[in-house]
Amino acid sequence: MGSPRWKRLCLLLLIGLTFSIILYGHYYATLDSSTSPRTATRLLQQETFGRVPAEIPRGAKNHGLTRENIIKGGSPTKETLKQEDMNPTKKKSSLCPWSLKSKVKMDPTFGKQFDFNIPVLIWEQHFTPETWDRLKDRNVPYGWHGLAYEVIASTVQLLNDSANSRLFATTRPPNSCIRCAVVGNGGILNGSRQGKDIDAHDFVFRLNGAVTKGFEDDVGTKTSFYGFTVNTMKNSLIAYAEYGFTKIPQGKDIQYIFIPSDIRDYIMIRSAVLGIPVPEGHDKGDKPQKYFGSEASGGKFKLLHPEFMHYLTERFLRSEIINTQFGYLYMPSTGAVMLLTALHTCDQVSAYGFITENYRKFSDHYYEREKKPLVFYANHDMLLESELWKSLHRVGIMKLYQR
Repeated sequence: MGSPRWKRLCLLLLIGLTFSIILYGHYYATLDSSTSPRTATRLLQQETFGRVPAEIPRGAKNHGLTRENIIKGGSPTKETLKQEDMNPTKKKSSLCPWSLKSKVKMDPTFGKQFDFNIPVLIWEQHFTPETWDRLKDRNVPYGWHGLAYEVIASTVQLLNDSANSRLFATTRPPNSCIRCAVVGNGGILNGSRQGKDIDAHDFVFRLNGAVTKGFEDDVGTKTSFYGFTVNTMKNSLIAYAEYGFTKIPQGKDIQYIFIPSDIRDYIMIRSAVLGIPVPEGHDKGDKPQKYFGSEASGGKFKLLHPEFMHYLTERFLRSEIINTQFGYLYMPSTGAVMLLTALHTCDQVSAYGFITENYRKFSDHYYEREKKPLVFYANHDMLLESELWKSLHRVGIMKLYQR
């Protein structure tokens, strides 16, 4: 039997252990009864963020060092950079519980065609030696074959505002969905009275000869994005001036999406960002403010990535025209490019004024005073596009206005 001294020591330890257990239980009983799950979660988050530097060193973001990566630990992988830096819109779309992406994933055909990791826009961080080597042998709009390195480099490197890398703002309410209307110029809209429905969307894409004055009831008035090539923009200003299209949409909230179909597009966007007259080429002397307004800032200009153009054509609109003598002319129409851009960046998409099966019933454009038949040219495959829109509508990935 042990000494009395040893017994007293064991008794003291036992009392201390019992007291600790009582305090421990009281603490968690108090926490459970007075703190909501949301508060508890917030406290845990505050504890986690308390170990993160309040500010990231200047220039760190250029090397993939972000607050999120510090929290997660370690350096970002190539996949992380591809998803977060190259396609910033990807993270925002996941906030919507009714995103078209869920429909895409469930469809056996489109689930394989869509790749939401493909960068939609090109900006400074994309211009690397590897990108140049990959695209220098592809013809426009899918690459830079035959275009001067200095022109491409000086243009893309000017797109160094984070606004150049995305279509939409980085913040929005939880569980909100980005609803987009893409408005083509098809005659089906004449007398449609879809203006209010179009303007009710969060963002409205328009393109080329986007006449609204006098047709507000049919096509609305709201414009968020105007998509074009320099060639289609200038041709539209000439061809549709008689219908009131004397300038492209302008306003502080309007953004411009350049389709990189020619060297002209690179030179024009560079001049627009710098706010100087076009210094060379076909449009030499042109003043960008004539088209985009005197207040247009660099962040308003977006340039579609040649990789995105290549992907759209290969996955969705690979026409048989490519294998003919006119193959070098072929590319998806401006309307098709804008609609597919919306389908890769918005949560919900409605298309108005696009070709439908009964296109012969309508004039080429909604603003024409006399009916004119839709004419097919070798540089686009409108019937292939029509089949694509019909299929996307049928499976519920987008809504196509028909009548």
